[in-house]
Amino acid sequence: MRLSRVHLFVAFAFTVMADPVSSVAYAIEAALRALDGDPASLVVTMALVVGIIVVVSFTYHQLIGRFPEGGGGPEAVAAAFGEGWTFLPLGALLVDFTLTVAVSCSAGAAALIAFLPGLGGARLPIALALAGLVAGGVLAGHRGRVLFALATQAFIVFAAGVIVAGAFAQPHAASPALGGHGAPLLADASLAAVLAAFPLGMALATGVEAPSNAIAQLPQLGDRGRRLFGRGTLWLMVAIVGGLTLCFAVLAVRLAAQLPGADSTLLAEVARASVGGGAAFACFQALSALLLLAAAASSYLAGSGVLKALAGLGLDGAAGLLPEPLRRENRFLVAHWGVLAVLVAAAAMIVAAGGHEQQLVRFYAVSVFASFLAATLACTRLSLRERRPAAAAANLAGAGLVSLVLALNLTRLDSTIALLASLTVAACLWRSWVAHGRPGGVARAPARG
Repeated sequence: MRLSRVHLFVAFAFTVMADPVSSVAYAIEAALRALDGDPASLVVTMALVVGIIVVVSFTYHQLIGRFPEGGGGPEAVAAAFGEGWTFLPLGALLVDFTLTVAVSCSAGAAALIAFLPGLGGARLPIALALAGLVAGGVLAGHRGRVLFALATQAFIVFAAGVIVAGAFAQPHAASPALGGHGAPLLADASLAAVLAAFPLGMALATGVEAPSNAIAQLPQLGDRGRRLFGRGTLWLMVAIVGGLTLCFAVLAVRLAAQLPGADSTLLAEVARASVGGGAAFACFQALSALLLLAAAASSYLAGSGVLKALAGLGLDGAAGLLPEPLRRENRFLVAHWGVLAVLVAAAAMIVAAGGHEQQLVRFYAVSVFASFLAATLACTRLSLRERRPAAAAANLAGAGLVSLVLALNLTRLDSTIALLASLTVAACLWRSWVAHGRPGGVARAPARG
C-alpha cells in the first residue's frame, strides 16, 4: 500500500477497534468473578473465548468479501432469508450499542476510581457525567473522534509495556485461592468452571462485526480496497484483542491478583503489580479510561446512525420507520437526536446498575451473539447455495459455537432479559416496517448510518 493508504488504514483500523480492545478492561474480570475468584481456570477460559472469536471472525471475513459496500450481518440475513428477518440482527445491534455506552462509561468511572479511591462514593455521578461528556464530544464532530482513535493506539502501546514489566515483576506470595502452590495456568483447569465462566468472558467479542459495517465509510476506495481494509482491520483487531487478553490473564494468575474490591478493577490491580503505583500506573489508568470512552463514542455514532437510517426509510418520500427528528443532523453531520436517544437509554441502564460495570456486563454480549447467530446461519445458507461446502462447514461451526454461548447465557435471568429486549426492539421495528408498506433498504441501515 502507498504511504497515504497506510495512514488511512491505520486511522480506520484503530478507530473501528476501540470497542473490542476496550472490552479487555472488564471481560477478564467478569470471567474471574464467574469463577468465584479462583484463577485455576482463568487462562483456559479466556483462551476458549479468544478461540470462539477467531471462529466467528471467519464468517465476518466472508461477509466483507460478499458485501464490500458494507452491511455485514443484516445484508447476509436479507440475502439468505428475506428482508423481514433483518430486524433480528438490527434489534440486537441497537441494544448492543446502547449497552456498550453504558458499560464503557461505567468502566471508565471504575478506572478513575481505581487510581483515586476517594471518588468511590461518586461512582454513579461520574459514570453519568462521562456518558454526557462523550455524547458532547461526538456531537462536536471529528476532533473528538480523532482524540479517541489516538487513545486506542496509545493504550495498546502502553499495555504492551505493562505486560513486559509484569513478566519480570516479582509475583505476590501464593494466596489461599492458589492453594499455596503458586499460580496454575492450565493443568488445574476445571471443565465445569470454564463452561460456567466463559459466557461472561464473551463480552470480549463485542465489536467483531464492526469492520464489516464500517467499510461503508470508505467510498473513496473500490470494492477491492474496502475488502482489503475490512479484512485487514478484522484480523489485526482479533490479534491485538486476543493477545492482550491472554497476556493479561496470564499476568493475573502469575502475579496472584485477587478479585478487586469495590474501588478497583482486576486490570488496575494487574497494572499496579506490574509497574507499581506511580506515574506509569496513573498513565495506564488514564489511557484505560480514554479507551473506554472511545468505545462509547463509537457506539454513539453507530447507534445514532442506524436510527437515522431507519427514520429515513420510507416509500416515495413517506415517513420513515422511526420519528422524523432522528433523521436530523447538526452542522458536523452527526444525528444529534439519535445521539440523545442513545444517551437517555444508556443513562437509564447506568442508573439501574448504580454505575457498576460488572453488573452491566452480565447483560452484555447476549444481544451481539444473537446478531452473530443470524449472520453465521445466513452465511451457511449462502455458502450452500454457492456450492462451497468448506465455507458452509466453517459457518456452521461458528453457528454451533454461538448457539452454545447463547444457551449457556440464557441460563441466567439477566441474559434472558437482554435477549428479550433485543427481540422487542426487533418486533417493534418489524411492525413499523409492515405498517409503512415494507420499504426496501433495511439491510443497509448499519452501513448508511
